[in-house]
Amino acid sequence: METFALFLFVGFVAQVIDGAMGMAYGVISSSVLMAFGIPPATASASIHAAEVFTAAATATSHMAHKNVNWRLFVPLAASGVVGAILGVTVLTGIPGEVVKPFVAAYLAIVGLYILMRAIREIRPRHLRPAWAVPIGTAGGFLDALGGGGWGPIVSSTMVGAGVEPRKAIGTVGASEFIVTCTISAAFAVALLSGRWEEAGDLRQRAVSVAGLIAGGLVAAPFAGLIVKRVPAKPMTWAVGIVILALAAYQLAQILGIAP
Repeated sequence: METFALFLFVGFVAQVIDGAMGMAYGVISSSVLMAFGIPPATASASIHAAEVFTAAATATSHMAHKNVNWRLFVPLAASGVVGAILGVTVLTGIPGEVVKPFVAAYLAIVGLYILMRAIREIRPRHLRPAWAVPIGTAGGFLDALGGGGWGPIVSSTMVGAGVEPRKAIGTVGASEFIVTCTISAAFAVALLSGRWEEAGDLRQRAVSVAGLIAGGLVAAPFAGLIVKRVPAKPMTWAVGIVILALAAYQLAQILGIAP
């Protein structure tokens, strides 16, 4: 019961942050699961199983509050699916820890760039749909690889490119449902085909996943409202600061300073 309550709290807090800023659910949940000694691939599979439910609720909330740019949604979701399949293929074959330094460096650069744009008074621009393809592919790949990455990579890149934060977060949050379902399905295929030899018994993680689902579902319906009400400039500052914090934490993990 204590485990369920802990992960219910983790799922709630992670989803509130994710819904408001378009990132951090996977990163926070993954960090907690791996702190309990759960291998990266198993942690990623568990998180994405929970995210199938929370991402659906978040996507519905963003669509209801008109936070989605549909011109960017389609290429973003489609390319995210391709990247997700590649990520699961790699993760179930080799350790995902190899790419962590590169992800941390990328996030730090993007976070600093976003803060610079916030200081210079960011002006929303229209991102061409074609640019969503490489962004979505990279985001889907890294999300599958690390248990969280779709939000930090895709939201931060879109905001950094000048997309209005509300539209960037809403579009990324809505497309995340499709990417998450793809990752969960890919893990299932890898498990059933015997490719994922180190999966172990995922039923042992059922309580943790149930807690993440319950906590996330409580918070998810408020995502669209929070993003809609918060002004663009404070949200841009918040996104930049959160990205830098995530990059610093990942760097601390790589150096062995943080768990």
